[in-house]
Amino acid sequence: MIGVAQFPSGMHPYVDATIVKGYLLGFAQRPVTSFDRDWKLACLLCTDVPTLENGLAQPEGNGAGGQGLAVTLRLKPGLAWGDGVPVTAHDVVFTWMQATDPHSAFSDPRAWLNVRGVDVVNEHTAVLHLKQATFDYNQWGPLLPAHIEAGAARSAYNDRPTEPGLYDGPYVIAEYRLGERIVLERNPHWHGPAPSIPRIVIRAIENTASLQANLLSGDIDMAAENVGLTLDQVLALRRQSPERFTYLFRPSLGYEHINLNLANPILADVRVRRALLLAIDRAAIDTKLFEGLQPVAATWVNPLEPNYSGDVPTYGYDPDRARALLAQAGWQPDEDGIRRNGAGDPLSLTFTTTAGNRQRELVQQVLQSQWRAVGIDVVIRNELARTLFGETLRKRKYTGLAMYTYIGEVVGSLRSSLSSTMIPSEANGWVGGNSMGFADPAMDADIAALETELDPAKQKRLSADMQRIYAEQLPALPLFFRAEAAVLPTWLHGVALTGHSGYSPRWAEFWRAD
Repeated sequence: MIGVAQFPSGMHPYVDATIVKGYLLGFAQRPVTSFDRDWKLACLLCTDVPTLENGLAQPEGNGAGGQGLAVTLRLKPGLAWGDGVPVTAHDVVFTWMQATDPHSAFSDPRAWLNVRGVDVVNEHTAVLHLKQATFDYNQWGPLLPAHIEAGAARSAYNDRPTEPGLYDGPYVIAEYRLGERIVLERNPHWHGPAPSIPRIVIRAIENTASLQANLLSGDIDMAAENVGLTLDQVLALRRQSPERFTYLFRPSLGYEHINLNLANPILADVRVRRALLLAIDRAAIDTKLFEGLQPVAATWVNPLEPNYSGDVPTYGYDPDRARALLAQAGWQPDEDGIRRNGAGDPLSLTFTTTAGNRQRELVQQVLQSQWRAVGIDVVIRNELARTLFGETLRKRKYTGLAMYTYIGEVVGSLRSSLSSTMIPSEANGWVGGNSMGFADPAMDADIAALETELDPAKQKRLSADMQRIYAEQLPALPLFFRAEAAVLPTWLHGVALTGHSGYSPRWAEFWRAD
């Protein structure tokens, strides 16, 4: 029985991508390739990771006078969906066709959109013809079951999430109660090592204090990483009961930040954005709440990553400079301490995060107080995670600030989050993760260049420029790099935190109980 503090808005792997959905689907569905716990790219559904060195990726013309790439995917023999139907190269073709359908609402179809055609060599082999050679040419997500989804008016992931044919992992979803729980049972057609745990129940307790109480009472056995207890709760629990549980910690690529809706005239002024960051003492929050385990972030790029650049503007705690910037932007203090502009409008912003997350709500209150000290009025309006991610952020319904975590791959693209082409709107079916509405031509150019650059040194230079632009423009406020923390029963073994978006359940077949 695993406790999580969020519940996904649906189970489709490519729509409304969230951390909790990635965690849950790790038990039941596998991507073609994934970074492992050692941050090495590995095959989960394929036999060999395609590379230029092993010949499974080869340069070719792209049919338009440019240079493309032919990538061969060889699926493992014996792959099957949960209903026994084989996983084949035809599922590769179907996934590509779905991703390129403008009505599919895929959160990030970039990789599949780069495919100009797919050749089916045989049932287990498909050749993807890429329009351009991209840095992540051998990173491919999960496949969709053509025998279930083809021709359907609505996706079975939304209408029938307990359909076993949707899943190709070691478990299938046997029960699905929206907002309450998901029951996973062993997939009888799983091709890999048989999982030793026959049944796993994911129970949603959307209040982390209640989740902790359920853990202590024995009503749940385990608190998941990233979507379970907050780091401060795990640290406190370890101090109180060091022998009762197994505690796992790992630095991660989790980037805790605050998105800013740049359509708000107040936040459209970069001086206000910089003042917001200068007015908060992130280092003190890390020390007091997280025992120094969550270092302050300058951008989304973690110092653990190969493309990290330290040559960017930084913003330490400087409330006096924050006040000066606000004054320059035309916001002067009034008698009540709240700043107002020349028209008498107050400097007031709404602040949203996941309701029931004790750690976030505590940080939120500290930030609210520190912003008040420089004359910024912040009104807290929190929402359940499935509402925040499924509706509010996706449709840009928040008007001010929204705090959450982004966890990327070890090597990934930021097109979905930072490209001006990925600003969600009604016109594009609310596709894209750029809920800030950030549009910068230099950033767009860097993203496009980075995606087609195979030289690591040039990649690093392009990434460094992206980090500089981000730190100067501040479309979001960087807070911390999160440490993953999980609480396990002492009888459970084989669980390993990864520190990236390939969460521990992707290797659940190796979990075992005494």
